[in-house]
Amino acid sequence: MEKTQKEKMLAGELYMADTALQAEQVLAQQEVMEYNQSSPADSELRSSLLSRIFGSVGERVVVRPPIQVDYGFNISVGSRTFINFNAVFLDCNKITIGEDCQIAPGVQFYTATHPLDAKTRKSGLESALPITIGNNVWLGGGAIICPGITIGDNTVVGAGSVVTKNLPANVLAVGNPAKIIRQLD
Repeated sequence: MEKTQKEKMLAGELYMADTALQAEQVLAQQEVMEYNQSSPADSELRSSLLSRIFGSVGERVVVRPPIQVDYGFNISVGSRTFINFNAVFLDCNKITIGEDCQIAPGVQFYTATHPLDAKTRKSGLESALPITIGNNVWLGGGAIICPGITIGDNTVVGAGSVVTKNLPANVLAVGNPAKIIRQLD
């Protein structure tokens, strides 16, 4: 049996954003719009909306609006994680964020990628690779996490860094592209 476009997307294969995927994006955009316009005084509504948008949300998670997502259901956030304003989640594949993480303003998570071959890219085919962020990670303001990246526990990524390669646990990485500058205790 042939895979659906959604199954191909989640498997990291080339896929086409068909009408079924587009409909899921529209639903996510409607829920995100409601979340982004919600009152900060209505924590119950925000919690409920976030549970509808994200695939899973741990206890005592704070996500400050506005946020942007492609689908939402591919995002998993661990307990006690804080995500500041203007987070962007291109979640065409899984984005897993561990517990006790600190995500500064303007951090962007890009699972989506496109073929290097111009003819294939022009056809509309794309693919996506998962992102995994460990526990107790701090991502500085404006950091960009590229497709397929894993960041280990307790790692710190400096503001404005572009993470193009996996980072192990317990390191400080900065720059574009992000480079490890030292081990952390």
